[in-house]
Amino acid sequence: MTTAVRSEFDRGIALTPHPGEPGRHGAELGAGWQIGGGVNGGLLLAVAGHALSLRSPAHPDPVSISGYYLSAARPGPATVSTELIREGRSLSTGTASLVQDGEERLRVLATYGDLAAFGDEVHTSAQPPVMPPPEQCIGVEHAPPSLVEQAALLERFDLRLDPATIGWALGEPSKQGRIQGWFKLADGREPDPLLLLLVADALPPVTFDLGLPGWAPTVELTVHLRAKPAPGWLRVSHATRNLAGGHFEEDAEIWDSTGRLVAQSRQLARAPRPQ
Repeated sequence: MTTAVRSEFDRGIALTPHPGEPGRHGAELGAGWQIGGGVNGGLLLAVAGHALSLRSPAHPDPVSISGYYLSAARPGPATVSTELIREGRSLSTGTASLVQDGEERLRVLATYGDLAAFGDEVHTSAQPPVMPPPEQCIGVEHAPPSLVEQAALLERFDLRLDPATIGWALGEPSKQGRIQGWFKLADGREPDPLLLLLVADALPPVTFDLGLPGWAPTVELTVHLRAKPAPGWLRVSHATRNLAGGHFEEDAEIWDSTGRLVAQSRQLARAPRPQ
């Protein structure tokens, strides 16, 4: 009998229950998910989101989840504590707190349901981003070495950026504040709702396209999930319209391989410091 090899993402969000403490789990934040000096905010949200998915078996999927980033998380052990605030017929609401070295890193408030039970009726004016097919886009292997050195998590992705939105990598940012591309995990794991929480924070910061290099720490990230994603490539678009007071918003849309909008997000982040 052979044992299936889990995806790096599944290992990255794995939890160990604390005996006798319902809703409390241990986690191990891996160095492979670092960006700059800390662990990627989307991965942290997925860890907390995984813990919350265990609180109400009838409602396994995040529908709306908001994370407030209180301090930078580092590779190493952490603890996630959850509380179920309300459990209704179709939705549950809970909170989660991720603590490391005695310091709270992330506080989450989320509503959970069963995305498979939501139905297929869609009324939308949203359109998926238009870009070349994955094989005509720019992969991580073409990224500047300095970028990869600061973002170990890129090695976990099969990320193909739209050539029209990577002028910043050549020293020619468009100043439009948009980056978009195709996303899959490098090890082939298919997308699911928890992975969408990572994908919402997976592309380079849109401030790169404003001519502002450097990493942009997330202050708050909210993700709305609309459906379970189909297998295959995800199309991801990140954009900003306003940078002021040292902060900017970053809006993301995630589309699955059938062309359905499966998640939307908005985050507030600190603008990179001048270099």
